[in-house]
Amino acid sequence: MTVPLRIGVVGGGSMGANHVRVLAEMEGIELVGVADPDPAIRQRLVRRYRVPAFADHRELIAIGAPAALSIVVPTRLHHAIACDAIAAGCHVLVEKPLATSCDEGLDLIRRADAAGVVLSVGHIERFNPALRELKRRLDRGELGTIFQVHARRLGPFPVRVRDVGVVIDLATHDVDVMRWVLGSDVERVYAETARRIHTDHEDLLSGLVKFANGAIGVLDVNWLTPTKIRELSVTGERGMFTVDYLNQDLVFYQNDAGLLDVSEGDVVKIRIDRQEALAAELQAFAAAARGEAPPVVTGQDGLEALRIAEAIVASGLEHRQVAVGGVGVG
Repeated sequence: MTVPLRIGVVGGGSMGANHVRVLAEMEGIELVGVADPDPAIRQRLVRRYRVPAFADHRELIAIGAPAALSIVVPTRLHHAIACDAIAAGCHVLVEKPLATSCDEGLDLIRRADAAGVVLSVGHIERFNPALRELKRRLDRGELGTIFQVHARRLGPFPVRVRDVGVVIDLATHDVDVMRWVLGSDVERVYAETARRIHTDHEDLLSGLVKFANGAIGVLDVNWLTPTKIRELSVTGERGMFTVDYLNQDLVFYQNDAGLLDVSEGDVVKIRIDRQEALAAELQAFAAAARGEAPPVVTGQDGLEALRIAEAIVASGLEHRQVAVGGVGVG
């Protein structure tokens, strides 16, 4: 019989509570505790999941003795908590973004490498079954040459986010997805950003991303839209795929005319076996922690998403094109 993997969760807010819920139900997992400084949150999680709760992540590490930690806290805390976990020999899943800066992110990668532990980053969209099916079809060449990838990630301001703007919080999802589905790195970015309602950080992004393979990415991201939209479209010589992340739908719009012309063809809704993306993400992390498979999203992937996002922020502030240059898609 396989020994259960001992996992703890640091952070019991809305997303952290979801991590606790999924891990509590997963086979082969022993949820050894959750850490959060808020006593009301601790009491709620103890009542609901019968999980040990700690006021500080260091207590969780010392008493719960986890082999792995899921870190789901505000971005400004990622580096310090992950450093403590790595020093204790824990495999680490850090919610995206990896850290508040590339310097912090690179430091975490080096520490994890030196300690021989897994460092993975919670870019959850990679585990959406509709997007994974899109990736399989693009890898088979079903779209031919890809011209453009367009991401729309819109919605109202999340009260939980105070320490970063919409680029670091949301657009990191989309630059990671674009790199992954295209299998290509970013050469340069240009962005227009604005602060329309929230005064500390940008809450609107309209951006362009040029990829090494010639494809162009379009980013439409904000915290100003009174309904949540999470969509991706990929246009190529044989038509267009669209993904609705929220409903896990994948649709293909066929180009009947071929490369020399464009005309409307069949519209095909592709069957998707739906699955909770967070459950798939945590199962993949557990497999990596056990040494059964490499991490799906590496620390380097998280660092690249953060590096591109920092370039986008700089472009928006300085009103200029910013060169990026990649290090290889993981």
